[in-house]
Amino acid sequence: MNEPVSLATTMRTHLCGELRESHVGTRVRLGGWVHRRRNLGGLVFVDLRDRFGLVQVSFNPASATGEAMQVAEQLTSEAVVLIEGCVVARPPEGRNAELATGAIEVLAETVKVVGPATTPAIPVARGKGEKLAAEELRLKHRILDLRRSELQANLVMRHRLLQRARKALSDEGFLEVETPILTKPTPEGARDYLVPSRVHPGEFYALPQSPQIYKQLLMVAGFDRYFQIARCFRDEDLRADRQPEFTQIDIEASFVAPDDVQRFVERVLVELWGEAGHDISAPFPRLAWRDAMERFGVDKPDLRFGVEIADVSQAVGEDAAPFIREALGAGGRLRALSVPGAAEASRKEIDGYAAIVKEAKAGGLIWARRTGSGWEGQGVRALGNELLGRLVAKPGELVLAVVGPDHVTSPALHGVRSLAVRRPGIVRLTDHAFCWIVDFPLFETDPVTGIRAFAHHPFTSPHPDDRDRLTTDPDRCRALHYDAVYNGNELGSGSIRITDPAMQAVVFELLGIEAQDQQRRFGFLLDALASGAPPHGGFALGFDRIVMLLAQAPSLRDVIAFPKTTAARALFEGAPTPVSAADLEALHLRSLA
Repeated sequence: MNEPVSLATTMRTHLCGELRESHVGTRVRLGGWVHRRRNLGGLVFVDLRDRFGLVQVSFNPASATGEAMQVAEQLTSEAVVLIEGCVVARPPEGRNAELATGAIEVLAETVKVVGPATTPAIPVARGKGEKLAAEELRLKHRILDLRRSELQANLVMRHRLLQRARKALSDEGFLEVETPILTKPTPEGARDYLVPSRVHPGEFYALPQSPQIYKQLLMVAGFDRYFQIARCFRDEDLRADRQPEFTQIDIEASFVAPDDVQRFVERVLVELWGEAGHDISAPFPRLAWRDAMERFGVDKPDLRFGVEIADVSQAVGEDAAPFIREALGAGGRLRALSVPGAAEASRKEIDGYAAIVKEAKAGGLIWARRTGSGWEGQGVRALGNELLGRLVAKPGELVLAVVGPDHVTSPALHGVRSLAVRRPGIVRLTDHAFCWIVDFPLFETDPVTGIRAFAHHPFTSPHPDDRDRLTTDPDRCRALHYDAVYNGNELGSGSIRITDPAMQAVVFELLGIEAQDQQRRFGFLLDALASGAPPHGGFALGFDRIVMLLAQAPSLRDVIAFPKTTAARALFEGAPTPVSAADLEALHLRSLA
């Protein structure tokens, strides 16, 4: 990797990873970590590492001082050293094609240990085929883990992507504005992290789940276009793909419609994917939420594949199994997937699909395979000849069906589809499938409790065509909300906001927030909207997830410098931790643990 000369300091003239054959004959001073040491009896070879790569340093009595030879023979892994010597070409038989610096080595003259190191708790240098240490052990020794080239490359990419996003938004006229970290508790869909106030006994700040209200206030204040690389905090239950603190690219703009916000976001995403070496184009296709749920069973569909869910309820005949007819009579539907080339699926594979359906709390998987001679499988009798005769399925296809209410069949068939498209032979239509999901419902009703909740957050504007329904039929009211989806991953969410304080009050009431409570919790927002608010809307991109996808990292924890575990613990520093009774008393608190 060629880096600018400005990275030279009084201690080093060059970087380990930048040296090439063009440097042969150059005297260099290097600083780095001992990656590996090999003592061949009179000759010592050291792989020296910095964040730009490795270079081989050789010590022999003909060029190195006697003191340097003694030090080199005692070097330990991960010790930090300063080396001075000359770049020489390696003989042809000694070159290492796997290293960018493999055509040269540094013939050392002097060496100084400036950072002695104890035996590392986990290895940084690994041989071919050698597995990583367990993740919890690596998180406990995160400093050593961060020395791995894979993690360093991820964080370098993270930096580059951040700068590219900043430039793209700045070029669109957005202003970067920082909003408070200590703020007021507001409903954002998860629990707040609360911070007790020492100077105001019994009162608490909250760490922001997002800068939502502040960025709306900036629009009311006339700043027109805002963005922030925002740190956000959510006290959620354990989830493998979430972190309690995370980073989002947060934007808001005035005098915009959904298409305008989506255009801004598309530019950022095109730039970010371009920074990672991928050529993608905009605009992205739009897909209504109801259509996405109908065809893919999820509101973040993976559109790289064409396997879709179909409603086959109307084709059910009198010869279908009683449990199917009973489910349809109760208002359910029979929905199915037809998987090309999967008729040859083994029983173990089909059992895997059935386990997903069971996990989704559906009644069970119904399956039938189409062969050259007809239909086979346990679902033939259940589905009935009348239905099978109407199905459009080619020989070699496997039909996987589930019956029941949509809130059961949708997640069940989404899970089945997600597994089925991994089969060898399933045609991938594209490598990069972006889309917008639009026309979300404004509210969601819990199918068990019947309690209404906001689908995203309570500041989202109803769809203009549905505003009359807000008071007459709120559960059928669509929202001016939109999600960006990539290869089955939600990249972020946004919406056009409510700017009429009267409408905002109605939405609060529908959520069970009474007038007095509205003033207590949101009075500052309602007052701001009443002072003259422009139409505005925005978006938030989950930056950690984007870096993970572009770095092709297996986990969010691999693209965050100091992540938490799925149990929200920071193993390296040992947080959270109990505090003393004196510290609690100063905060006017008492532990009940």
